[in-house]
Amino acid sequence: MSLFWEDFELGKRYPTYGRTVTEGDLSLFCAFVGYHVPLFIDEEYAKRTPYKGRIAPSAFTMSVSTAMTEGLFRHSIIALLSVDHGRFHSPVRAGDTIRTEVEVVSKRETSAGDRGIVVFRDHVLNQRDQIVLQIDKTTLIRRRDGAA
Repeated sequence: MSLFWEDFELGKRYPTYGRTVTEGDLSLFCAFVGYHVPLFIDEEYAKRTPYKGRIAPSAFTMSVSTAMTEGLFRHSIIALLSVDHGRFHSPVRAGDTIRTEVEVVSKRETSAGDRGIVVFRDHVLNQRDQIVLQIDKTTLIRRRDGAA
């Protein structure tokens, strides 16, 4: 499914699938981006922190959440214009299952008739329905009649 600018309704929420975070996910992500922060890679160190164990880097949570939403606009997204008002509410750990609800906050036409701007608010929740991340993303989306 790919939605176009006209399809998005103000205030509507679009749920994604859930994804369980594994130890392998966290290790591979930290290795890939070069995170060598003990809080992310050293369980014994992390046990002595207020988190009482390893947590996922914030960039990991944001990346996984963004990947979950791609089905909404796989063929209609032109660009991510900005990321604003991000707030991490709770840590994500190996074993947590996260999902995203994408809320349409605003939309407007552009001077180019084949596209419009949509601001989405991603609500990332864990398996206990606790918000772990909330962030606004301003996107440039194709209009249906301009998709060809």
